[in-house]
Amino acid sequence: MTSSKKSADSEPDVYSKPVTDDAILKVTKEIVVKFIETGRLAPSNFDETFQNIFNTVKKTVRS
Repeated sequence: MTSSKKSADSEPDVYSKPVTDDAILKVTKEIVVKFIETGRLAPSNFDETFQNIFNTVKKTVRS
């Protein structure tokens, strides 16, 4: 076994940890903030857009 293989085996498997709703909410917030900063999101459609982004992120990380 090579030394690079040994070090890879000893690292924790971060990809197998479950993603919490809190983490999904934080990612969604960052995306929404960027949309607001670039002028792509207005207050009139904030609720619908936030829910769509949250659901999309959730489906992506949990599939």
